[in-house]
Amino acid sequence: MSRQPAPIRGIFVPNIVPYDAKGRIDEDELRRIIRWLGEKNVGGFYPNGSMGEFIRLSYEERKRVLAIVCGEAGGKPVLAGAAEPNVDLVLEMCRTCADLGCRAVSITGPYYYKLSQESIEAYFRELAAKSPIDIIVYNIPAFSNEISIPVLKRLALDCPRIVGTKDTSRDMCRFQHTLHEIKSQRPDFSVLIGWEELLCTAMFMGADGGTLSSCGVVPEVVMKLHQQCVAGDWDGARATQFKLLEVFALMVNAPNFPEGFRSGYELRGFKAGHARFPISSGESETIAGFRTKLACLLAECGFAEAASECRTPSSAGVNVDAIVHAVLQEIQSR
Repeated sequence: MSRQPAPIRGIFVPNIVPYDAKGRIDEDELRRIIRWLGEKNVGGFYPNGSMGEFIRLSYEERKRVLAIVCGEAGGKPVLAGAAEPNVDLVLEMCRTCADLGCRAVSITGPYYYKLSQESIEAYFRELAAKSPIDIIVYNIPAFSNEISIPVLKRLALDCPRIVGTKDTSRDMCRFQHTLHEIKSQRPDFSVLIGWEELLCTAMFMGADGGTLSSCGVVPEVVMKLHQQCVAGDWDGARATQFKLLEVFALMVNAPNFPEGFRSGYELRGFKAGHARFPISSGESETIAGFRTKLACLLAECGFAEAASECRTPSSAGVNVDAIVHAVLQEIQSR
């Protein structure tokens, strides 16, 4: 009897895709990002999601990103985005992911066209019957058809190839019903949160982990929060969650998602390159102001590399480096 893979648990990082001066994928910088995240002890990687701007990459580029991430993952599991516009392409991507050794694929509900729940269920049943790799059903109603809990429950109980769900609906009531209605009958079914503002609450209610974009910028903070939750240190987890809220709110509310997160990567020392979508002059000014605020917040969190871009009226004559060093020492002593 073959051994069944372990349930999918932990924190998976949706990474950005950096671009060079000509707008091509900066493969060397992407490798450097993945290696750096691996050194920060993240649970795994999540390429070709919203953070990776998969919709702005060609099909071949998406496959290239996967190959690079898998090559640099260092044995950590890869949960790969495989949202494509039709069943044939989804299954082709599933085969690519399986060949590269990914742990599973994450597939959204069909996007662009509004479909009935019956059609959505039929879509996932066909994928589950034909995919060579495990599937995480990804509910993100802001960008694709929502997958109802009754449909998700039937898929979970009927289709062994569907091993979990990721929820980015920001609906904690829905998330709790998912846990209650499915895990009680299928305990190995993984339920992941896709919104960092809810990580502490989700873990308290029994989530298996999450795929969190902020982990690409502040992996130290996100992994600390996850570890506190796993250890049952809820007082510590609440304090860390509140600090993460500030960082996340700045990045997610910046113009032209995911430019706020790309700025975060740059403040941590990486070259993100220019977005693959036009940014107006007004948005560029807004992002510049936001970047200064983010730099100060990251410096307060102890990330000294961001301090040089922290410029506030009250910072004149203040030794920012000394403050950052003191904060970092305090964090490390906890």
